[in-house]
Amino acid sequence: MPEEVKKLRINYKTLEEFKKFKEYGAQELSMLEDLQDNIVEDDLDSPFYGIYFGDKLAARMSLYKREARFDQYFNPPQDYLELWKLEVLPEFQGKRYGEKLVNYAKSFNMPIKTNPRLNSRPFFEKMGFQNVKYDVDRDLGENPLVWYPAGVTEQKNNNE
Repeated sequence: MPEEVKKLRINYKTLEEFKKFKEYGAQELSMLEDLQDNIVEDDLDSPFYGIYFGDKLAARMSLYKREARFDQYFNPPQDYLELWKLEVLPEFQGKRYGEKLVNYAKSFNMPIKTNPRLNSRPFFEKMGFQNVKYDVDRDLGENPLVWYPAGVTEQKNNNE
């Protein structure tokens, strides 16, 4: 059976799986603190998604839904997804797990915003993400990439 994206339960088993990522990933990619802050035993209403290889969590991401009233990126303004902390364990890299996670996020057919690490920027660009015109007030030092589903374009800021 091919590996598929699954919504991760917030439980202590998942917490143990996340500890494996922290050993390999950059500190800012660790979801461990998020999980500890949100833990309710076996809660299925989590922002965490992953791909298991056998019984081992091989790849994960956070996917947060943002309300239209906070949208400063998409035209027309609408609810959108924010993709955070996409990471694949080193021994599972090159197996397209990152692509599977991003395609899963795209399957919601909502605009997506992400703030990639420098070395992951080419991956997101290959997946169809685009730069937005930098806005110092909106982006606060971030350099976000966005993905537009059909019918959605970049929101123009008030200074244009």
